[in-house]
Amino acid sequence: MYLITELRTKQKEIDGLRSLMDECPDDKDMLELATEDLGRALEEEKRLQTLLLKSLLPRDDADERDCILEVRAGTGGEEASLFAMDVFKMYERYSQKNSWKFEVVDIAESDLKGYKEASAAISGAGVYGKLKFESGIHRVQRVPVTEKSGRIHTSAVSVAILPQADEVDVQLRNEDLRIDTYRSGGSGGQHANTTNSAVRVTHLPTGITVSIQDERSQHMNKAKALKVLCAKLYEIERSRIQTSRSKLRSEQIGSGDRSERIRTYNFPQGRVTDHRVGITCHAIDDVMLGEDLDVFVDALLLQQEMDAIATFSSAQ
Repeated sequence: MYLITELRTKQKEIDGLRSLMDECPDDKDMLELATEDLGRALEEEKRLQTLLLKSLLPRDDADERDCILEVRAGTGGEEASLFAMDVFKMYERYSQKNSWKFEVVDIAESDLKGYKEASAAISGAGVYGKLKFESGIHRVQRVPVTEKSGRIHTSAVSVAILPQADEVDVQLRNEDLRIDTYRSGGSGGQHANTTNSAVRVTHLPTGITVSIQDERSQHMNKAKALKVLCAKLYEIERSRIQTSRSKLRSEQIGSGDRSERIRTYNFPQGRVTDHRVGITCHAIDDVMLGEDLDVFVDALLLQQEMDAIATFSSAQ
């Protein structure tokens, strides 16, 4: 109601200024002042109209939630694992920059100490809404440390951003879960660890499996696994509801599908290109440090907003 009242007040002011200009066509000083005031009033009217339109747009209830970050090495062998580590650390630094809490959930290392897969829980104000368009395939072009002849290789990692679920959102029944324990360091317990601290949780109705061996405590690993499982089940339900409702989704930005190639990191040319908004940043080191990641995050959120406004306006 506040925005509507403000907008109506501003429109009355605009009408008054136009009437004044019509009544005093020969008073140059008055016309000049009125024209300046009218220009400012029209700008303010446009700003209020945009704010009002935004307030009417459908909102994603998950935007204010914390999120689960998952990074997995794809095509490219060891180089993909090394880049997966770089990407994971990029989001860790970006979280620190934004004063978010970044808690490592689990890391599976490769032979060269890269990350075959890694996950983290990120907490803070509006975290999911800020990072949700990071889901997809991140492609890297660079000379791997394993490459002796200096050839540029292309590898890829997949990133998934899942909104964290509350107990109210997902009901986990004990009879739907199978919980296995094993010795961390490898399934089957053939390694030096003598306690079965690693946990594998299987959700029987969906077949989703989550394995965590990051902590020495079986209890803590189980709690982390259940947190990740809840996020995965919540995302499945969200996707089902969104599909059935056919809510506003921006095809230009991309569906958020993890199989969609969204960004290329070209190290020899020092650039990062986002293929959904067509933006290239020529400071790849700053992006990897989490400093310039906002270039893409803000552009994607702006594009989403513009597309939603355009779609909403055309539907009226």
